[in-house]
Amino acid sequence: MAALVIVGVGSAALLGFVYAGSADRIAAGVQIAGVDVGGLTAGEATAKLERQADAVAQEPVAFTAVGRAWRLRPANLGVEADWDAAVKAALGRGDGLSPFRGLRRIGVRVLGADVTPPTQVLERSLRFELTRMSSVIDRPHGDAAVVLHGLQPAIVPGRTGRALDRAAARTAIVQALAGIQHGERVALPVQLDLPSVTAADLQPVLGQVRTALSRPVRMNLAPASWWLTRRQLAAILSLPHDGASKLEIGGPGAERYLKRLGRGVNRPAQNAYFNVHESGRVTVVPAKLGRVVDIRPTQRSILAAALSTSVRDARVTVTEQQPDRTSAEARGMGITMRVSRYETIYGGDSNRIHNVQLVSRLVDRKLIAPGATFSFNQATGARTADKGFREAPVIINGELSTGLGGGVCQVSTTVFNAAYEAGLKITERTNHALYISHYPQGRDATVNYPDVDLKFVNDTDHWLLLRTFVGSSSLVVDLYGAPLHRRVESETRPLVVTGGAPVKRVVDPNLFQGVTSVEESGSPSSSTSVRRRVYTSSGTLLYDNTWYSSYRGETRVVRVGTKPKPAPKKKVGPTGPTGPSGPSGPTGVAGVKLPR
Repeated sequence: MAALVIVGVGSAALLGFVYAGSADRIAAGVQIAGVDVGGLTAGEATAKLERQADAVAQEPVAFTAVGRAWRLRPANLGVEADWDAAVKAALGRGDGLSPFRGLRRIGVRVLGADVTPPTQVLERSLRFELTRMSSVIDRPHGDAAVVLHGLQPAIVPGRTGRALDRAAARTAIVQALAGIQHGERVALPVQLDLPSVTAADLQPVLGQVRTALSRPVRMNLAPASWWLTRRQLAAILSLPHDGASKLEIGGPGAERYLKRLGRGVNRPAQNAYFNVHESGRVTVVPAKLGRVVDIRPTQRSILAAALSTSVRDARVTVTEQQPDRTSAEARGMGITMRVSRYETIYGGDSNRIHNVQLVSRLVDRKLIAPGATFSFNQATGARTADKGFREAPVIINGELSTGLGGGVCQVSTTVFNAAYEAGLKITERTNHALYISHYPQGRDATVNYPDVDLKFVNDTDHWLLLRTFVGSSSLVVDLYGAPLHRRVESETRPLVVTGGAPVKRVVDPNLFQGVTSVEESGSPSSSTSVRRRVYTSSGTLLYDNTWYSSYRGETRVVRVGTKPKPAPKKKVGPTGPTGPSGPSGPTGVAGVKLPR
């Protein structure tokens, strides 16, 4: 036995030496991308591969699926094979020390070896092509469904779909374009897309639908009851479709039915709110519990009754609805009295009055938590036509014009002064571009959504309530909260003229040259400031702020005449219109001497 082993080892070693060949040459039987490179050196193999690759670089490869074909060239996707790396890998298939190298090469010669070259590709282009192919190949599956023909249910069978296996297709496309054999068509891998719900799955549901529509269902809401007819039941059933396999009460029909049911049953909860009195006192109006139809239990009860072959009674479940703000929570907010009030007079056209009333409603009843900042723009949002705002006089770029929402600043100015008089911390305020005499001097506040805002902080320990009251010619803004015990002192600097009125000259062809007419008198630019000191009840200075206001001058509009002056009339001489030598002679007409 030992002798046989020795003979076998010796024979193998001999074969290894015989077939070892040169380590610098690729083993026989090795292919790269389908090209035989056995027996070649690395340089020879690379040259051969590059030569054959260049020969087919412009030849397209046809990729097929579902009877369609797409022709692509390597250049379309930026496909480039790394032949050097592939040759290096091919050399490794028959490498090693003799005689082991020879034995390995015998195996490669018999079994063969094919090396796939590493390949670069433009991924974005490849994804585009895969998506283009998928749009033709892919066909989603269709799940089985239950449908009604009148009141008779039937099953619509499912449909098998198909989809491109994008991962496998990517590999196939890159390998085919990187290869050197471009003659054959390459079949793209397509997967079946099976339905998730089959007709067999829905057979039990078909029986449930027949039972549900067999007889009416009695609805009960003590002490009332009524019938759901078979057609009404059909309208509120959600039959299995689009992958669903259960029978339910739902869908648009059920939503409409339950909404109608809720109109007769639902009683929304009422939050506790604050009733303000002319005296300034505030009382809490208690909250009220509500009741609403509980949708889910009611749907389950209807379905259970519909699936019953004996007792077909369903119960409408009604549940209590809690208010968002209870009476105790409202009382705990500490709003007990009016802490400030301010009134401004308004007028103007109907659109401006409309805007004042509209924006007043938007900020009315706003509650401001302790430490929170009230933002006028946040409270009102954008002033747009779809909210009901109209065109009215407004200051734009320092000039009086018309714009959407004119009159809003009447409300912001009144809110500012209410916060001012309450002694609250005011963090953002901007004066108007032009001086408006009917506002308190230096205490106007303009806003412009979203960049110019009015903001103040509730720096108290209790909530604040903002209320607005719009009269026929005045606007009142009240702030309610806990007693503040603050003293507010104001000092207003006189309005100082800082420059002349800008002049705008307008050509007027109806006025003679040299004649001017003042259309708008304008006003000079000016400035003022208001200083406010706020003291606590103990006399401690809480705030010392000064608001500076600079107003542009209103333009003085002057019309300048351009109409040419008429020619002066000729003077009448002592002896006639043409002088002493005129046709009438020195004594004029009929010898009458003309006066001088």
